[in-house]
Amino acid sequence: MKFRFILATFLSMGFFAYAQQEPRKSQSKETVTTTQVTVKDEPKSSANERTIKVESSVVTNHTVNIDGKSVPYKATTGTLPVWDEDGKPIAGLFYTYYERSDVQNRDKRPLVISFNGGPGSASVWMHIAYTGPVVLNIDDEGYPVQPYGYKENPYSILDVADIIYVDPVNTGYSRAVSKDIPTSKFFGVRADIKYLAEWINTFVTRNNRWASPKFLIGESYGTTRVSGLALELQNSQWMYLNGVVLVSPTELGIERSGPVDAALRLPYFAATAWYHKALAADLQGKDLTAMLPEVENFTINELIPAISQGGMLSADKKKAIAAKMARYSGLSEKVILDYNLNVPTDFFWKELLRDKGFTVGRLDSRYRGIDKMSAGEGPDYNAELTSWLHSFTPAINMYIRNELNYKTDLKYNMFGSVYPWDKTGDQTGDNLRQAMAQNQYLHLLVQSGYYDGACDYFNAKYSMWQLDAAGKLQDRMSWEGYRSGHMMYLRKDDLKTANNHIREFIKKALPKAGEAAKF
Repeated sequence: MKFRFILATFLSMGFFAYAQQEPRKSQSKETVTTTQVTVKDEPKSSANERTIKVESSVVTNHTVNIDGKSVPYKATTGTLPVWDEDGKPIAGLFYTYYERSDVQNRDKRPLVISFNGGPGSASVWMHIAYTGPVVLNIDDEGYPVQPYGYKENPYSILDVADIIYVDPVNTGYSRAVSKDIPTSKFFGVRADIKYLAEWINTFVTRNNRWASPKFLIGESYGTTRVSGLALELQNSQWMYLNGVVLVSPTELGIERSGPVDAALRLPYFAATAWYHKALAADLQGKDLTAMLPEVENFTINELIPAISQGGMLSADKKKAIAAKMARYSGLSEKVILDYNLNVPTDFFWKELLRDKGFTVGRLDSRYRGIDKMSAGEGPDYNAELTSWLHSFTPAINMYIRNELNYKTDLKYNMFGSVYPWDKTGDQTGDNLRQAMAQNQYLHLLVQSGYYDGACDYFNAKYSMWQLDAAGKLQDRMSWEGYRSGHMMYLRKDDLKTANNHIREFIKKALPKAGEAAKF
C-alpha cells in the first residue's frame, strides 16, 4: 500500500517513534582503528579513506555574535569509544562539542547534551538549525535557498551553556567497530539508553564536567531516548541532571490506544485547517491560540466519550459530533461519518486540500505537495522532508569538513539503518517521572509545533498530564507551542523564541547558591 511505503520511509528517516527498516547493503568497505589521533595532524591521504576511528579529535576556534555580543568558543569534533563489559571498544561515536572559551571555571557552566531522533537519525537537525552556533541558509519560513550553506546563529544558547551533539551508532560518522558486534548492543529502546549513558560517563569524565549542571535535549525519538537517560544516568552512572528538554516528543511509552488515540488528533487537524484557511469564518477570524482551546475542550469532554460509546452512540448524537468535527477539521461531515469519527492522519493530509490539488506535509503541514492523482488515501510523498534535505545535507557536509576541519571520506549518515529495533520495554515517560521524583533539581520543558502531524502538540500535552497524573511535579514542568511544525526552529521567529525559552529554562533550573535538593 502507498501509505505503508510512506510510513516505512519516514520511520527509517528518524522522525517518529521506532524505525523498522530493511537492512541496507553496505556500499563500501569500512575499516576500524582504535588508535587515538588528531585529524588535523594526519597525512593528507588518510582523510581520503572510509576509515572508522574509534577515537579521533580536531579542535578549531571561532566566535559568534549572540544577541549583539561576541562569544568566543572552541569546537572539538571527533569520536570517542563505546566500551563493552570487558573494557574493549565496540563502537566509535561521532560528536561535536562547543565550549565557550572565555570561561575559566566550568564548575558552574551548564552542559547541554543533544540528541535527535529516529532512532536512526543523526544529531544534524538541532546542531545546524537550532541551538548551535551556525544555522542553515534558508528563508524566514524554513524553505531552502541556493547556494546551500550555513551562517552565524544569533540566537544560539552557547552564550549560557556549552553544548555537545551526539550521533548514535550508524548515524553521522558513528559506527560499530566490526560487523561481528551484535546489533542488539545498540538497536533497541533499552540498549540505546544503556550504551549512551555509559558513553556520556566517558565524555563527562574525560572533559572534567562532573561538577557542571547538566541538561539533556532530545527531538522526536530523541525525546524517548533522553527521557530514559534521565533515570539511567541517575541509577547506573550516579549522574544527576538539572533539566530535560523534549522537542516534538513521542508517546514516551504512555498508553493512549482506542478512542483516546482517535480523538487526540483533532486539535492538530484544527491547527492545520486554520493555517490553510479551511475553517468557517468565525473560527478563521480568531487567532490560532484563541481558537484551539475550544477544540481541545470538545476533544476531552465530548469526543473521547462519544467515540468510546461505539455502536451504542445514537445516530443523532453521532451526526452532531461529526458536524462539530467537520467544523473544527476542515473536512466534510460525510467523510467523518464514513470513518466512524476516527479519521486517520494520512487521509487528512491527502483530503484537506484535495479540491485545490495539494497534499499537506506530515511533519509540518504548512508545506504543500503535489501527487500524481488527486484520488487516494494518503500522499505520494512527504513534502516537508524533501524540502529539508535540500538544505541540511549539503550544509552539514560542508560545515564539518570546511569549518570544523574534520576530514574523512566516510559517508555522513543523515539516516542510518538501525534494523531490527527492539521496541520492548519503553517506559520512558515513567522513567522521566521517576527521575524527577528522585531528583528535586530536575526540571522539564516540552516544546511542540502546532503544525506537526507526527508528534502533535496535543498528544505532547496529554503525555505531560499522564506523566504526572498525581500533579506533584507541576511546578517543575512547562510546555511551549510554536507556529510551525516538527522542527519549529526552521521558522525564524520560532528559532528566536524557542531558543529564548531554552535559555530561560536553563537559568530557572539552576539552583540558587546553597539551595539544597529536598522537598
